[in-house]
Amino acid sequence: MIGLTFASLVTWTVAFAKVLEFMAAKRQLRRALGALARVSSLVEARERLSGAGSLATALGAAVAELQLSRDTADKVGVKERVASRLERIEARTSRLMARGTGVLATIGATAPFVGLFGTVWGIMNSFINISKQHTTNLAVVAPGIAEALLATALGLFAAIPAVIIYNMFSRLTASHRALCADGTAEIQRLVSRELDRVDGDDARMAGRTPYCRSRSK
Repeated sequence: MIGLTFASLVTWTVAFAKVLEFMAAKRQLRRALGALARVSSLVEARERLSGAGSLATALGAAVAELQLSRDTADKVGVKERVASRLERIEARTSRLMARGTGVLATIGATAPFVGLFGTVWGIMNSFINISKQHTTNLAVVAPGIAEALLATALGLFAAIPAVIIYNMFSRLTASHRALCADGTAEIQRLVSRELDRVDGDDARMAGRTPYCRSRSK
């Protein structure tokens, strides 16, 4: 029963800490999405997202890949490598946001069985007391049965909130990943725009506009 009480305390501690973490992360992510929606180039995006955050990390990875691939003529390959980097950052962010929720699943799955074990143990002790005292008086049986049922109640008290909170955090994690996906999609659009801008500059340096080049083909 002490273990079940401690498990319940852990559940509510994790819940409080993760709620604060999700609130801060969501606020930061929405602010970054708003900044990305108002920029038209990667340079401007880096200026606006100079702080920490998953989207700032993703933007830095995209810029790093563009710098590494600056001598590459295959723009499709560059976009694929940028998308691969962003996908891994998005997955890592989801893992970080889900960190600590596994203990809730463990408590929700095991606490009822721990409480049931305590109930069985208490009933066994009650029967042993009955055999020792050679009586079935309710005053002899009732304390052991009540203690046994208390173990079951504590198990349910620890398990039910843990399951509910775990499911809530699973939905919040999925929602956070969806917001991250919106941000990485915006970064991919900026990368594509940057690559098209580079092609346009190269065409103008050659004395032809991109429109004329496409018409000549």
